[in-house]
Amino acid sequence: MTISLRLADKDTQLIKAYAALHGMTVSELVRDAVMERIEDEYDLKAYDEAMAAYKNDSVTYSLDEVERELGFKDGI
Repeated sequence: MTISLRLADKDTQLIKAYAALHGMTVSELVRDAVMERIEDEYDLKAYDEAMAAYKNDSVTYSLDEVERELGFKDGI
């Protein structure tokens, strides 16, 4: 797929220089930046859902308790 993007000359120069500095093509830089942005939003959504669940039921367990419950420790 091809995507076109209109940029000011200064922005184009900056993006090309940044990509070259990091040994990337402009396409790689843009793709990575967009994918990172999408991942960040997914992570934030997962965090918000986890915090809502925690606020609804704030019971927590220590690592020792979890290991014992899962049978990784014999309680000693």
